[in-house]
Amino acid sequence: MTYAYSTIKKVGRTFLPVRTRARILNAAAAVKEWREEREWARLGHRMCSALRSVPDVEHLPQCVLHFNNGLNAFGQYRLIFRDLIYHFEAERPNPLILDCGSNIGVSMLYFKHVYPGARIIGFEPDPAIFPCLQKNVRDNGLADVELIQAALTPSPGVLTFYSDGLSGSCLGQNLPKDLPEGWVKYDVPCVRLRDYITEPVDFLKMNIEGAEWEALADCDERLEAVRQMVIEYHHWKGLPRTLHQILELLHRRGFTYSINHFDYDVNPALRPPFRLTADTRYYLMIFAKRLEE
Repeated sequence: MTYAYSTIKKVGRTFLPVRTRARILNAAAAVKEWREEREWARLGHRMCSALRSVPDVEHLPQCVLHFNNGLNAFGQYRLIFRDLIYHFEAERPNPLILDCGSNIGVSMLYFKHVYPGARIIGFEPDPAIFPCLQKNVRDNGLADVELIQAALTPSPGVLTFYSDGLSGSCLGQNLPKDLPEGWVKYDVPCVRLRDYITEPVDFLKMNIEGAEWEALADCDERLEAVRQMVIEYHHWKGLPRTLHQILELLHRRGFTYSINHFDYDVNPALRPPFRLTADTRYYLMIFAKRLEE
């Protein structure tokens, strides 16, 4: 379809009136988009099957993806590979990326797909998820990747950690009041993110389930070595409200930023008309970049 679309554009530029050309190109683009959406729908149906809620593997165009739950894996794959929520423009062929909250490694697979020479340090504390992450790094032959099975906190040590074994988790001190049933309690090691910012960092991705402010505040002045970042901010019942602190820190350290809410399927609480209650739960993506003066 890509070849046919490019052929239509070439023929149109040569032989057709401007208005006719525009109509044909718009129609061709609509068909191309429809076909792509159909393929995504087919993949979603296949991966989200009830039979794929156990450890499984999917051979995708860009990678081999091991996963422990098809619904969670497809959601990540679609957001990262289709919606490009973690895309960034690197200034060198071997960017250094800190992947905080790697989960099963879909973000790492994307980074290596776009920048094969990237150097990645990934942090994932969940004992139920870490083996799947290791498989994805190993079976895709990802070089220059360091995996650290630890949570990110202002002080090293061991802390209580709760997880649903899929995509939801939190440290004991960030335990939400509406914690779902079935979450498992672990004791996990903790490290400081600042100890890994010892040279220029091209991209910092952070999705650490409500612990983002503490980890970033501990880095403070070292954030000046980071060029770009994407932070997922969690607004949960029972968590402290730290969005204003995160934004103030970014501003003080020289970042320009924008805020996105994914979409209304992910964040139905943010659909207009706007309503906020003590129980409102939502997520925000903060994209921050250091701009040259």
